[in-house]
Amino acid sequence: MPETANTFRIPKHRRHVPVARSQVRKALADWGITDDLADDVTLSANELVTNAVTHCQVSYAQVKVTLTLRGPYLFLEVYDPDRDRLPEPRDCAPDDEGGRGLALVGRLAGAWGHAQQKHTKCVWARFTLPERTHVPAAL
Repeated sequence: MPETANTFRIPKHRRHVPVARSQVRKALADWGITDDLADDVTLSANELVTNAVTHCQVSYAQVKVTLTLRGPYLFLEVYDPDRDRLPEPRDCAPDDEGGRGLALVGRLAGAWGHAQQKHTKCVWARFTLPERTHVPAAL
């Protein structure tokens, strides 16, 4: 299966998280992914983008979101320019209002992690595509 990707950017502000969620959902629908996998990827994107806009301390930054279909996998990557603030899962008390995003992504995705690059960091999640998924050669 050839690699297919969709990339977009949003301003680093909480009000743009729904825009990212909508863009992810549209890209998945364009690829014919509309089932539980689409829900899992969209929810994971929501969590990772929310973390990026919440914790990135670089002013006037943008968050880049990339979805890639590669072989039997769908990769979700969220980039922000605060390369030294790496995500850390944490234990949360039952009454905590936040802090469960990475644990949720860990349950929804087959794997997740992060990578520091020269000017950015990337937090990624990998999902296994169902065998029946047909990926268009070009979008």
